[in-house]
Amino acid sequence: MTIALALFLATPAAAAAKEKQVVLAWLPSDTTVAQLAHAGFSPGVMSAGLGTVPPLQTYLDVGQGNRVFDSLYDRPLPKHRNDVSWLLEVVERAESAPAEIEPFLLKKTLRENHVREEFAEITRTSLDRLPPRGSYQLLIAVTWPTGKSDEPVPIGIIGNGFHGNLTSDSTRTDGYVLSTDVAPTILRHFGIPVPSAMSGQPIRAEGAVDSAAIESLVDRMDVISSRRGAVIGINIVIWLVVLLLVALLSRGRLARPAVKVAGLAIVYLPLVLLLGAALEPGETAERLLVLLLSPFLAGLTLLLLRGYRALAVAAALTVLAYAVDVIAGSPLTSLSLLGPNPGLGVRFYGIGNELEALLAVLVVAGIGAALTGFARGVSARAGAATFVTMGLLAAFVFAAGRFGADVGAAIVFPVGAVVAAVVVAGRGRRLGLLAAVAVPVAVLALLALIDLASGANAHLTRSVLDAGGLGSLGDVAQRRLQLSAHSFSRPVLLAFLPVVVAVVVVAYLRLDTLRAWLEGKSAMRAGLLGATAATVIGTLANDSGALLLEIGAAYLLVFTGFAWAESAGRTRAPAD
Repeated sequence: MTIALALFLATPAAAAAKEKQVVLAWLPSDTTVAQLAHAGFSPGVMSAGLGTVPPLQTYLDVGQGNRVFDSLYDRPLPKHRNDVSWLLEVVERAESAPAEIEPFLLKKTLRENHVREEFAEITRTSLDRLPPRGSYQLLIAVTWPTGKSDEPVPIGIIGNGFHGNLTSDSTRTDGYVLSTDVAPTILRHFGIPVPSAMSGQPIRAEGAVDSAAIESLVDRMDVISSRRGAVIGINIVIWLVVLLLVALLSRGRLARPAVKVAGLAIVYLPLVLLLGAALEPGETAERLLVLLLSPFLAGLTLLLLRGYRALAVAAALTVLAYAVDVIAGSPLTSLSLLGPNPGLGVRFYGIGNELEALLAVLVVAGIGAALTGFARGVSARAGAATFVTMGLLAAFVFAAGRFGADVGAAIVFPVGAVVAAVVVAGRGRRLGLLAAVAVPVAVLALLALIDLASGANAHLTRSVLDAGGLGSLGDVAQRRLQLSAHSFSRPVLLAFLPVVVAVVVVAYLRLDTLRAWLEGKSAMRAGLLGATAATVIGTLANDSGALLLEIGAAYLLVFTGFAWAESAGRTRAPAD
């Protein structure tokens, strides 16, 4: 099988690649990682795009060293034609995207630096017809994507320094690179500075060649999206159905204990999913693991600890597990069903939006539960200091470039912590508003300095500090707002929005009841208000607003349900 596409700017024949320093070759779609490794390449897989994109879009992304979601363009990609009008259409389409998208930027940069003749691109070849060794200094072979799914495509490199599995600073994942990394790799070989419009990072090889490990990685990434509904959604539904049956059959007598067990099971759910990433079981085994282990941990915790102590410990264990993993390079978080989902081509290490939404609640409301359960006599000042200290610590771990690398966490965690601190300290609203604005800005500035000093080269530096001026920063903001608005139209998320709205309306109408549940528990009340603020700000500040809103609201509901269960038989509790 050979590639049927011949782009008129590319050199079409393998013979033309002789005496070239760099050769970029496109291979048949059925080429495997194992075949590349056997042929002497440093192997890996390459993300073909953001989500599922046409093969030609992958080709353009390789040449421009940058990419955005297809939904951010004002029109679909035009079908390829061997004429100038097609080029003009592609360029015009790229100008509509809120980013520095410059098609064919690689070839333009090479031409401007007078190395055009030392670069060849082959669009029709196969492994057994590649140029002979000695006719090039660097050979990059990329498998042509099918465009049928978001599955990454095999890639291999032969050249000085390439003696292991491929990786890059874009992914920090062994065996995994991006389509936008190819152009910077070629430019680095020629010693040419990478244009600011290119977001990719040069590819390198590390460790030993291990094609089996790469294929195992792809297999796990391939099931993350498809398993989420079966492993997470269906199991939560089962727990809620069991909760309802227990409440009905016991005529309400066991409703409150059942709510506690179900709530703690949902708190433990991300922790158990982290274990699933370590074991990499089949779908049925992972469903049973979550279905049984989460409620077991919930029941065990309630047997050992009473009241809010149980909730605080469950939240702390879950947060701590993810903190330890992201500090270690997030080998498990990235492959968890609630992880950043690298198979989609968006985030490859640290935490994603799903974890940001739930961890914000677990951290802020969890601190409130800990103060309520373990330190009821603590002063308001000490409680406020605890909220701020722990919130900033969580922001550092989950937002710093070398760890969680989530810019949103640098905003939502401090906002939630500061709001909770102001509430528990009894300060005025004006002071709280000023602090909620100032603290995240200070945290972002500090993280930027740490990122630059440590050379982490993470998302914060590349997309914000290196954005290329206020215009590009405006593009970043516009891109995030467009994606956030688009997230509210996704069918799966849209179906749950009425439920979220209904819960918010009921909560507003029953504020007096909610206050009664939390009477005498100022720290827990502050934690819930802080977590609510974090959820609202996260919805506004992220490119997946609907997702953060719904997950955040779900975990707020868990904590509120636990507060209801703890209020049993109490009409008035003593003040802290």
